[in-house]
Amino acid sequence: METKRLTKEDIPAAARIIAAGGLLGIPTETVYGLGANGLDPDAVKAIFTAKGRPQDNPLILHVPDVSWLERYCEDVPATAYGLAQRFWPGPLTMILKCKPTVPQVVTAGLDTVGMRCPDCAVTRLVIAGADVPVAAPSGNASGRPSPTTAAAMLEDMEGKIDAILDDGPCAVGVESTIIDLTVTPPRLLRPGGVTLEELEEALGEVAVDEAVRRLMAPGEQPKAPGMKYRHYAPKAPVTVVKGDPDMTAGYIVARMGDKSGVICFDEFKGYFRGHPVEAIGPVHDQAQQARRIFEALRAFDHLDVTDIWAQSPTDEGLGLAVTNRLNKAAGFHIIEL
Repeated sequence: METKRLTKEDIPAAARIIAAGGLLGIPTETVYGLGANGLDPDAVKAIFTAKGRPQDNPLILHVPDVSWLERYCEDVPATAYGLAQRFWPGPLTMILKCKPTVPQVVTAGLDTVGMRCPDCAVTRLVIAGADVPVAAPSGNASGRPSPTTAAAMLEDMEGKIDAILDDGPCAVGVESTIIDLTVTPPRLLRPGGVTLEELEEALGEVAVDEAVRRLMAPGEQPKAPGMKYRHYAPKAPVTVVKGDPDMTAGYIVARMGDKSGVICFDEFKGYFRGHPVEAIGPVHDQAQQARRIFEALRAFDHLDVTDIWAQSPTDEGLGLAVTNRLNKAAGFHIIEL
């Protein structure tokens, strides 16, 4: 299969690919996604095949505006509309009760579905043009770092999908926040571009699922993408070091091997001379860290390293999303100082 490169001038062609049951790489503000008609079970199954994705990992349905919630969801609470008014279009996915029209291959057999309206005008136009919700996980091979550019997605998906719609680099850089609105209090299932603090301001009490900070056990059923499996991982093993940045830098310097790579804050690049280094931004610039983390993880797959050490941001604000991705990339191999 030849994977076509499309631009914003090709929105009608992109919409036709979705409507016809094809696979399309779609840009969003978070990461590039692998999209298909979310009402076509065969098209959705093709997503799992292209990614090598476990079948018990549910998908998110992407819609162009809040009015589409009633098409695919039942008993939509007022809180969903309040969150949509505040955060949509944007990096927030809401778990809601789904209607029978949503295929079980999308929900992994659950009676709930994740709904999101992406902050990317071209993708919303594609969805509206196809007139179907687009099921789309991140556009990487399962387990690998998510792509934040079309070129990064094509590393994994060249020849496996019909086309990719290129709209430039992603502005946020980590996947959407997922909040479960079918439970009381609402439960954060995955941190992302909308922070826990922002959700608490909008909703009051918000519970944080244990899977945000630990691996799920083999028998546990994930309710949302990114909860159960080792994700975002480069080929070399990753060790995350948490604590004061000066201390973590010193700890890594004392223990790294001759062929170790390092993910660090900009201020500490000079500590690791002679080693491959990917700097993810200043200590206090969480937005830059979020934009850079997947690109940094991917970069080491093109370098001769045996292992990777990573300085960890704090868990406040957008840092919780960055630490979540780093911890999953490391299989929760974390050293706390």
